Amino acid sequence: MKADILIPTDINEIPLSSYQKFMETYKNSTDDEFVCQKMVQIFCGLELRDVLKVRWSDVEDIVTHVSKIFKEKPVFEKTFTLNNVEFGFIPDIENMSFGEYIDLENNIMDLENLHKAMAVLYRPITAKSKGKYQIQQYEGTANYSEVMKYAPLGIALAAKLFFWTLSSELLKSTLQYIQREMKKQMKEKPSHKEQFLLKTGVGINQYMQLLKETLQNFQKSPASEYRTALPGLLLKSRKEISKMQKCKEN
Repeated sequence: MKADILIPTDINEIPLSSYQKFMETYKNSTDDEFVCQKMVQIFCGLELRDVLKVRWSDVEDIVTHVSKIFKEKPVFEKTFTLNNVEFGFIPDIENMSFGEYIDLENNIMDLENLHKAMAVLYRPITAKSKGKYQIQQYEGTANYSEVMKYAPLGIALAAKLFFWTLSSELLKSTLQYIQREMKKQMKEKPSHKEQFLLKTGVGINQYMQLLKETLQNFQKSPASEYRTALPGLLLKSRKEISKMQKCKEN
């Protein structure tokens, strides 16, 4: 194929929706060659039938190039512009509303719904002053979730990593605090009721176990999702494919 192929040079040149489409294929297919074709189709904006016309060596180069892009750690950005609208990250994330927190927690760790989480984290900037800004009041994910499908991928993944880090640190602090308080209670002379609770572990042990299990689930950084998926997609060399074809013919 002699037509020019537009290859992304930076992770932020890739929209979030393209990555979501690719990862769906990657997770559901065991056919490496098909996944490579989909990679070129999705990230280079080609029709699948046109990918088959591209030289194999070029496909190999494109896959290698895109894989290198995904090895780079995305950089967190407080603001970005999309469709001539400037979006800003929640200025005070610790004081977010209950509705914001629920929508964010339900969507942030699920790649398929990451655009909905982005609609919580980033909203249009309504005012700026002395390096600070205000964003539009939150009215649910429906307002900007479709728009956020076209958000720069690096910004979306960095926001996800930011929230994961924040949640992980909060869980660690909570677990450490409870353990310290329990040690204090054991050193002091407890009441009859406290002695019973300490001996039986009613409520406390279950809660501690839940916290530990939740923390273990957070141990795997979401960064590994995008940093290992593409590099792990190893292309078979042209020699290997040639050998496979000969075996089939025989």
